[in-house]
This record gives sequence, structure tokens and C-alpha cells, in this order.
Amino acid sequence: MSTPATLKALLGTPHLSRRGLFAAATVAAAASLPVVEVAAEEVIDIAKLPRVTQKMVAPPFLPEHTQKAEGGPKVIEVTLTIEEKKMIIDDEGTEVWALTYNGSVPGPMIVAHEGDYVEVTLQNLPGNIMEHNIDFHSATGALGGGALTKVLPGEQVVLRWKATKPGTFVYHCAPGDVMIPYHVVHGMNGAVMVLPRDGLKDGEGKPLTYDRAYFIGEQDYYIPRDEAGNYKKYEVAGENMSDAMDVMRTLTPTHVVFNGAKGALTEKGALTAKVGEKVLFIHAQANRDSRPHLIGGHGDYVWEGGSFNDRPDTNLETWFIRGGSAGAMLYRFDQPGIYAYVNHNLIEAVMLGATAHVVVDGEWNDDLMTQVSKPTPFTQG
Repeated sequence: MSTPATLKALLGTPHLSRRGLFAAATVAAAASLPVVEVAAEEVIDIAKLPRVTQKMVAPPFLPEHTQKAEGGPKVIEVTLTIEEKKMIIDDEGTEVWALTYNGSVPGPMIVAHEGDYVEVTLQNLPGNIMEHNIDFHSATGALGGGALTKVLPGEQVVLRWKATKPGTFVYHCAPGDVMIPYHVVHGMNGAVMVLPRDGLKDGEGKPLTYDRAYFIGEQDYYIPRDEAGNYKKYEVAGENMSDAMDVMRTLTPTHVVFNGAKGALTEKGALTAKVGEKVLFIHAQANRDSRPHLIGGHGDYVWEGGSFNDRPDTNLETWFIRGGSAGAMLYRFDQPGIYAYVNHNLIEAVMLGATAHVVVDGEWNDDLMTQVSKPTPFTQG
């Protein structure tokens, strides 16, 4: 029986649930595909692998991890709890009903090493309203896990995927149709970093290490306005659906921010470092292109496409993060002071909120920069 005929027959089957239809259709489609022989791989008994529970932490921080793998592959256990919550996203009191993993925008960073297995328990809180799932760009098959992780409020599901590609990757909710962009632009995204087992390398294969690491998740919001031009507020998650879709269709965000809200990574939330330290910045944008730039610094090593298998670019002034991807940059700070880490679309950085600060402590080096003379009046000749 051909696949279309099979699906037609399934559609006529009484009492077949939506999930049951999807599963049956998948089986039917697979049965019609030609058999492709692949090279045999080493069979791993996952039940015998050591298991490690990775405690999730809110961005910009990363969970505890080693830069080089210790021992063989492990099963990394992660719990992500979906929470629909109201958040304030600027200093004017603008509200959004954020759709979150573990209550933060972006969701927490997951860290593994190549060859590890990541086992994710995805929980949809009973008080939520919507169906959710998760699509890992780092995973292989089944829409990145999205086809296997749909959960209604009060449900949980467990998904395990193998970390076969070292690099940095986005994850996000993808329940289907227009709900995919709706969930993403309401904050439902995060990132994964899969390190090579022997750590990061430069273009010549020499080891690279970092003293600190920060996760910057860039978020675009599309907040509806009322007739007077004020941002609208809503009583429950999803109530803004029709209004939000109208704003989303303009492709013009009202806010572009780092880590959930304007000012989240400045002042009290500013990132910190010391002179001489090497800092790894992981930058993710689940929906739009971005152009990160460190004002006063450079990208010493940049994995623009996110793949740690590739030779890193060096000494970039600005780098490019494609929408739906994450990249990494490593920089050694040689001068103290406040650095601005921005999306170098400066309209978005200054006016819409895509700015972070890095406060670096240490001794000033006049050889790198000095004010030769203070401002004084001058006479035109």
C-alpha cells in the first residue's frame, strides 16, 4: 500500500487520537521507504553508562561542567519544567506572558561532551494553559525531538538524544503551525553546548581554555499596543494571540533584549571578569539574525556557525549569528573598565534593548590606551 493510501486509511480509522495518528502515520511512512544499509557502529549499552544529574542554573551562567571529558560517555540527566509566567521586560513596566523553560528567558544552558547522552525530562506544569514540546537543534531525528515531546498541562515526557555534533545549538518549543513562532517570540528557547571530549582547540589544534563562560540569549518580542499607543496587558497566557499575530506579521519587534528583559545584563546584572581572564561568550538567537560586537574588545576566537569541529575565525570585530542558531566567542580581557557587549544593529542595541555590560577589574595599562591630554579649549587658526 502506498503511503498516501495508508494515510487516507488511517484518517478514516475511528477513535484514533491525534498522537496515535501521528505515530501510525510515521510507521506507515517508514514502511514505504527503501532500506539503506549503513556502516556498523559500536553498540553501547546505555544501561551500563554512568548517570550524572546536571543542575540547571539561570542564564547568563552555565551549569557546573568540565572543559575536557572525564572518562567515557555518560548519560546527562536534565529536567526542564515549562512555566507560563508574566514578566516585565523594560523599565516602563511592559508586560509579556512569557512561555519559559525553568522560568527564565532564555531557558537554561545544557552542557555535554561529544558522545554523551542527554536525557531530558520535560514537565508541563498543571497550571499552564498550552501544549508545549522541545526541538533540540543539537539532536538527530524526529524534528529534533519535537515529534516525541508534546506534553499537555500536567504531563511529562522523557527524551534521550546522543550528542554527536560538538558545538553550540539552539533549542526551542515547536508545537506546530503558527504556534511555533508564537512560542519562540514569547521566550521559549535556550541553548546547548556540546564540547569536544578533549576540549576546545584553535586552528592549529592547540588547546584553548576559558576562565569564565556566559550565555547570552537574544530575544525579540512583539508586544501589541492599544489605540492610544500604549502596550497592552493581558490576564492570562495566550489571551494576546490574535493581537500578537498582527504585530508578528510586521516582522518588526518592539523589543530586542538580552536574557529576557531590557537591562537584564547591565548595572546589577552586569557580567564580570578580571584582567588576564579568558571569557567564553555563547550567543543564541532562535528567530532573527544578530551581529554581536564587544565594544572595546575583539573576538579572539569565534565559532560563528557554532561548530567546534570547524577552525575558529580569529580577531573579528563583529560576528554573525544566524537566526535559529548559536555561536561562541572567546576573548582575553587585557584592560579594566566597562565593556559593552551589543547587537551591532545599534538601533536594536540602544533603542530596543540588546545591550549587556562586562565589568572588568584590574590594573590599567597605559601602553594599550591613554588619554594624552584632557579636553581643553582650542583656538581656530
